[in-house]
Amino acid sequence: MNNLSARFFALSPVKRALVATGLGLLALAITRVIAGADDLTSGNTLIATIAAAAPIIAVALGGLYSERSGVANIGLEGMMVLGTWFAAFAGWHWGPWAALVGGAFGGLLGGLLHALATVTFGVDQIISGVAINFIAPGVARFLSSELFVGKGANGEGTISGSPNIKHAMGRFKVPGLAGWLKTIDNKRWFFISDLAAVLRAFVDNMAWSTLIILLLIPISIYVLWRTPFGLRLRSIGEKPSAAESLGVAVYRMKYISLAISGSLAGLGGAWLVVNVRQYNEGQTAGRGFLGLAALIFGNWQPIGVALGALLFSYGLSLQETIGSKPIKALYLFIAGAFLALCLFMVFGRRSKRAALGLAISAAGLFTFYVNTEKVASQIVYVTPYVIVLIVITFASKHSRPPAAVGVPWRRGQST
Repeated sequence: MNNLSARFFALSPVKRALVATGLGLLALAITRVIAGADDLTSGNTLIATIAAAAPIIAVALGGLYSERSGVANIGLEGMMVLGTWFAAFAGWHWGPWAALVGGAFGGLLGGLLHALATVTFGVDQIISGVAINFIAPGVARFLSSELFVGKGANGEGTISGSPNIKHAMGRFKVPGLAGWLKTIDNKRWFFISDLAAVLRAFVDNMAWSTLIILLLIPISIYVLWRTPFGLRLRSIGEKPSAAESLGVAVYRMKYISLAISGSLAGLGGAWLVVNVRQYNEGQTAGRGFLGLAALIFGNWQPIGVALGALLFSYGLSLQETIGSKPIKALYLFIAGAFLALCLFMVFGRRSKRAALGLAISAAGLFTFYVNTEKVASQIVYVTPYVIVLIVITFASKHSRPPAAVGVPWRRGQST
C-alpha cells in the first residue's frame, strides 16, 4: 500500500490528475449502477458541472498567481463582486464580450487595492483581504444606486440589479462528434457511456466564456512553469530575500501578480453576469471562497486547482439541475470512498484512530442511504459544502503552500 501511494505521488501532476479522474469516474459508474441513478454521470449533469466550475476555476487561478508570489488573497470573493458589477455595466452598454473585459477590469482594481495595502503599506494580508470582501459589496451597491436605478430598456435597473445585457454569449458544439458522444451517453453502458459523457461535456453546448476560462489552465501552466516571469514569481513566493539578491524586483512582481489575481477573479464574476445577462446583488454566493478551497485541494498547481473546482461544482450541478435521487447516490459514493480510505490506512499501517473514524463515517452514510427514501431539500442544499469540507480535510494533509505566503516582507529584509 505504501509503495502504491508513493508511486502515485511520484507521478507528474498531469498523470496524477488523469489517474485520479479515471478512478473517480469508475467509482461513480459503479455507484450509479448500484443506485440506479443514471443522472449521476449523464452528459447533461457533466455539462452543467463544467459550466458551474468555470467561475470557480477563474477565481482559483487568481488565487494561484497571488499566493505563488507570497501574498495570501482572502479578498478573492470581494474582487469577484467588483467583477460582477463592472461586467454588468460594460455588458449593458457594449455587449457580452465587453462584459468579460469589464469584469476583469473591476477585479483588477480590487487586486491593486490589495497590493497597495499589503505590499506598499505592509497591512496584514488577511486583514486586507477581509476588508476587501466587506468593501466590495458596499461599493457595488453604491454604484448601482447611482448608475443602475431606473435604467435599461424597460427601467429594470435597481439598487440590487443591473439593466439587462442585450445579447447572450454564444455557445458552440463540435458537429458530428457531439452527436456521436451523446448517442453513446444515452445508451448508459457501464463506464463506456460515463466516459463518453465526460468527453461530451467539452464539445457539446459549451459557452465561449467557459472555453476562455478553461484555456487559462494550460496558459497558466506555461506562464508559471515555462517562462522567466513565472520563475521569478514563484521564487518570491518561496524566498523573497534570495530573489531580491538575484536582481528580482520583488515589489513590482507582487503588484503584477496581484493585478493578474484580481483580473482573473473579476473574470469569474463576469462569467456569472454573462450567464444570466444581468448583475444581481449576492451573485457570487461564496464562489470566491470555493476558489480558495480548490487552491488548497490542488496544492497550488493549475491542474489540481481545476480538479478541485470540478469536484465542488459537481455537487452544485447535482443540487441545481436534478432531483434528490442522484444526491442520495452521491452519499453512497462518499461512503464507499471512506471505506476504501479506511482499508488503505489499515493495510498501510497508518493512524488507527483515523481509520476508525472513516469506518464509522462510512457506516453512518451507508445507513443514511439505505433508510432514506427522499432526501430533504436542506440536505440537497448543503451537500456541495459537505463535499468541500470532506475534501479539504484530507487534501490539506498533503498540501505544501509556498513557503513565504502570508509572511510580511520589506525590501532588504533577510528571510
